[in-house]
Amino acid sequence: MTSKELDREDLLADFKQEFFVEKGMVYMDGNSLGLMSKRSEAKLQTLMDSWKTFGIDGWTEGNHPWFTLAEEMSKRIAPLVGAQGNEVMVTGSITSNIHQMLSTLFQPTAERFAIVVDDLNFPSDIYAVESHLRLRGLDPAKAMRKVGSKDGYTLELTDIIEQLTDDVAVVLLPSVLYRSGQLLPMRDIAKAAHEKGILVGFDLAHSIGAMPHHLHDDGVDFAIWCHYKYMNSGPGGTGGLYIHERHHQLLPGNAGWFGSDKARQFDMDHEFTKAQGAGAYQIGTPHIFSMAPLLGSLELFEEAGIGAIRQKSLQLTRLLRQLVGQQVPELTDVTPVQDEARGGHIAFAHPEAARICKALKEAKIVPDFRAPNIIRLAPVAFYTSFSDVEQVADKLQHIMDNETYKKFSNERNVVA
Repeated sequence: MTSKELDREDLLADFKQEFFVEKGMVYMDGNSLGLMSKRSEAKLQTLMDSWKTFGIDGWTEGNHPWFTLAEEMSKRIAPLVGAQGNEVMVTGSITSNIHQMLSTLFQPTAERFAIVVDDLNFPSDIYAVESHLRLRGLDPAKAMRKVGSKDGYTLELTDIIEQLTDDVAVVLLPSVLYRSGQLLPMRDIAKAAHEKGILVGFDLAHSIGAMPHHLHDDGVDFAIWCHYKYMNSGPGGTGGLYIHERHHQLLPGNAGWFGSDKARQFDMDHEFTKAQGAGAYQIGTPHIFSMAPLLGSLELFEEAGIGAIRQKSLQLTRLLRQLVGQQVPELTDVTPVQDEARGGHIAFAHPEAARICKALKEAKIVPDFRAPNIIRLAPVAFYTSFSDVEQVADKLQHIMDNETYKKFSNERNVVA
């Protein structure tokens, strides 16, 4: 089928008008920062109006009382990650939530003290793990185990399982690798780890909002994520965490006032009375304005359905890699081919990747560069059409055929 025919059959096509998309631009960077929706803008205005109208009474008055806003949103996020309503909390950021989960769940002993990560993970996750090992008097050089990559882009399940030795306490991996877009087999990893008494956590930054998850049924112990990529909550938007109900008896490693039982929170007792579910692992006062855009975005996800979003995402990425493979063969596709083994973006490797990304931006295509040699292209189901994908391939071919990228420096920008 042609891109125009696919567009005519696209059941999600009307959602594009819900987003602010610059005329003539194709935005392929939603896996780094999603676009603003009109509903997110409206919800942010609504929450600002509640402050203007109610003042401090906004905590209990208005359409979205602030005091219970995080809990209400968390119940709506839970289906997107395959969790029970009490297992999810909209709070913090990826890094602060990693710290909370490790402070709570990582309880090293002389026999079990190591944390398994991977060689391709985002640096922030590694920094957080290292800090927890040091805080427990452990040497990261010995207690942090990295799963290596044979090709520099993907991981093999056998290599992950090989690292699950008897001295490992926790494994923390990304659900989708940010460079290559590889989707790891989370259920298989959780099963293999649990057979050896190891806790399992996943960073869902590059998967939430792009595909369904099954965290509870897969037996995952904890997960953390941001909402500003495929979830379109805006820069610095409040993140989220999941902790399986079997761990809810644990006191939070980093306790704070908003982790209190809400019925007792204003007793001002110095004895901490924890909330019953994932709400216990909040720390500080919710960031209302950082949460507000997510309210609008959630409406769109509930209307579209995450299954339909995943189906279109796979169609878009199939078409993208097919067209680029045919028209721009000098780019090396490093994303796994199988649908079940990839997330929502396709990654292409090229020595001149930084220059090519700059040329794409000049041509009104917004890509994402990742050092040292990766061009990431993320067609997002909500606001990318099949014709957009065809346009990306055509402009990439023009850039490579005419070598227009050579007028740019290959030095990366601070934010690409």
